[in-house]
Amino acid sequence: MNWNGVYPALTTKFYTDGAIDYETFLLNVDAQLEAGVDGIILGGTLGEASVLTTSEKQELTERTIAHVGGNVPVILNIAEGATHEAVNRAREAEAIGAKGLMLLPPMRYVADHREVVTYFKAVAESTSLPIMIYNNPTDYKIQVTLEIFDELIQHDNIQAVKESTRDISNVTRMINRYGDRIKILCGVDTLAMESLLMGAHGWVAGLVCAFPKETVAIYKLVQAGRIQEALAIYRWFLPLLELDIVPKLVQNIKLAEQQVGLGTEHVRAPRLPLIGEERERVLAIIDESIRNRPAIPNLTESAHALH
Repeated sequence: MNWNGVYPALTTKFYTDGAIDYETFLLNVDAQLEAGVDGIILGGTLGEASVLTTSEKQELTERTIAHVGGNVPVILNIAEGATHEAVNRAREAEAIGAKGLMLLPPMRYVADHREVVTYFKAVAESTSLPIMIYNNPTDYKIQVTLEIFDELIQHDNIQAVKESTRDISNVTRMINRYGDRIKILCGVDTLAMESLLMGAHGWVAGLVCAFPKETVAIYKLVQAGRIQEALAIYRWFLPLLELDIVPKLVQNIKLAEQQVGLGTEHVRAPRLPLIGEERERVLAIIDESIRNRPAIPNLTESAHALH
């Protein structure tokens, strides 16, 4: 794992009866691979992990690994309330062939500094898989501070952070403190280009589920120093990216996937599909963006990389 590039946090596709729709899911995986993503993340918020059983997560991971065939690493998210359950999920992920983990702090209980460090260390010591810590205090109420990272970097397999603090200066703060020891991947779609320009190594993306080519293009253009070309796509993209930073991001992104032919809007309860004025408002943003979809420039031209 080098933790560079675009890592889609994939949605889990369902039929109307709630069963997992693997055919549509793998269709979307193929679109991601064709666009040139650098890894696949399963079982995150967008993947509706909270309503998937452990066995479903395992089957989803196994099928994805088999389908991808080693072309990119498959990473499994771990979001558990109990430390022993997180440890079990990490061991299971390694056993079935996942290549990395995205790891949230303990769920439901707002742990303090000592408890968060102990939790993360217990998981890190249970597996040889590389780990990306998911730092999202806005949604999960626990800030993974620099002081916590100071203790975590004792573990070689804690290698990256999904930076979702919404504080763009945190990218510079972490680079100043750790250099390349902790790879930084932006986890907030609306701050992605800004984070990349400040030195972030990658992007854990959401709207990539519906617009993989545009997402990969922004990343590659920034890396090549072709900032104006990246900015043109990013400015077009922003109204869509804002659909990722609201409580109904899953419904929004699944509706976008449906509109571009890469998914359906089916979700699992307690989530319900968008209806009425809310659905029409989101649909208008999506359809307007599809009508004005930008051409993707040639990404193979060599240019001076930023970092």
